[in-house]
Amino acid sequence: MEIIPGLPNEIGRECLIRVPYTQFPTLISVSKKWKQEIQSNKFHQQRKLRGLTQNLIALIESDPIIDDLMQNPENPNTPVPRLSLCEPGKNEWVMLPPIPGTSSDGLPLFCEFAGVGCYLVVIGGWDTKTWQVLNSVYIYNLVAGTWRRGADIPGCRRSFFACASDMNRKVYIAGGHDDDKNALTSALAYDVLDDVWISLPDMARQRDECKGLFHGGKFHVIGGYHTEMQGKFQKSSETFNVDTVKWDFVEEDKLESNTCPRTCVFDFRGTLYKCCSRYLMRLDGSKWRQFIELPADVCIGTHVVAWQKKMLAIGSGIKGGIQNCYALEFEIDAKRPKWTKLELSKECRRILQSGFSFEV
Repeated sequence: MEIIPGLPNEIGRECLIRVPYTQFPTLISVSKKWKQEIQSNKFHQQRKLRGLTQNLIALIESDPIIDDLMQNPENPNTPVPRLSLCEPGKNEWVMLPPIPGTSSDGLPLFCEFAGVGCYLVVIGGWDTKTWQVLNSVYIYNLVAGTWRRGADIPGCRRSFFACASDMNRKVYIAGGHDDDKNALTSALAYDVLDDVWISLPDMARQRDECKGLFHGGKFHVIGGYHTEMQGKFQKSSETFNVDTVKWDFVEEDKLESNTCPRTCVFDFRGTLYKCCSRYLMRLDGSKWRQFIELPADVCIGTHVVAWQKKMLAIGSGIKGGIQNCYALEFEIDAKRPKWTKLELSKECRRILQSGFSFEV
């Protein structure tokens, strides 16, 4: 049976690979042949080979009252985090449907998330009605446009852990704290395709509110703090090598100062950046240096996302203010980098909690 009646399969496939990802759920409902084609690895490999893949940014946003939540936990206007996708170059914005069967219309509060191929994986968080820490896993299939439940996180219920994906099939988590506020050293990997959790060796140190990044075949866990040092961040980091299945030695002064590692991000070359006050800082060797000043209207609540060969900075000029977005393209002028303001759609006006880029 031909992919498109009357056309050779090569031509039919060339037509389908040019359809944007937002139309995949519609395409797979047309026929069994189209569903089989679009869900095949060959289909997505050809999209990439032809340069037709779409570079997207996944964002978890919430209402401005997120900052007041801990001071007023009985606030009836509990913020509802939502998951969105945007394609910055086209300013196209897609709000994903809420997780079915949950107690809110969005995502669990303070959940972590990562992208694996055509899947978005939402892990843990707090129930927005009961404040219970969840060990749940939900996977959104971008091809089918549907959610499914994954295997629960084994062991203790944990919050504020590091999380990152190899973008292939696994999501790695480490650290965080348990229900008794004890910082953790344990680490796990979730195989999305097999729907199983794999225990990893423990880190050398407890790390609560640490940052997870993945680059160069390694899971990097940066900063965090010990149980007895509540909120006093350490400067060190640890790296898990997925090939040797071992943690490398602890890097003692990775951050140079005792700061929250939330804004740390690798660029496409593997250079580490972070936001500090009004500047985007870059790690040159073992020294942090001011790379470029941040635009004034993104200095509050700044989040940085690496996107293709660019860096996106999203934030506002005042607390709870309108979100603004700027792009920094490294290869245009490496000696004189410059921010370019990007227009955001009206849908992108909520407070950004976290984000990452991936390719579909």
